[in-house]
Amino acid sequence: MPIDPVAMDALLAKMNAMRDTIQHTGAALGGPGAAAGADGPGSAAAPADFAAALKASIAEVDAAQKASAAATQRFQLGDPKVSLEETMVAMAKANISFQQMVQVRNKVVAAYQDIMNMPI
Repeated sequence: MPIDPVAMDALLAKMNAMRDTIQHTGAALGGPGAAAGADGPGSAAAPADFAAALKASIAEVDAAQKASAAATQRFQLGDPKVSLEETMVAMAKANISFQQMVQVRNKVVAAYQDIMNMPI
C-alpha cells in the first residue's frame, strides 16, 4: 500500500503548527515549552503563575459547561439551528474537561498530603 505524499505533507504541516503553538504557549507562560534563547541561554524567565493558570483552567471548564447547558436547552426547545450531534459533542467536551479538572484537584490534594506527612 503506497503512502500518499499529499496526506503526509498535510500531517507534517499540522504537526509543525501544533509544535509552534505549544512553544508559543509555553513561552507566554514561562513554562518548560518556552522557546530557549529568547533573551539568551542563561536568562531567567518569568515564573509561571500557578494560581492564574488554575483560574484560567477553571474558567475554561465553566465555559464548556455553560456552552453545553445552552446547547442542550436550545435543542430541547426545538431550535432548528442546533443539532443533536452538536449538543452531544458539547456535552462530551464539558464532561471530559470536568473530569480532567477533578483529576488535577486529586493530584494537588495528594501532593499536599504528601508534603504534610513529611517528617521535619
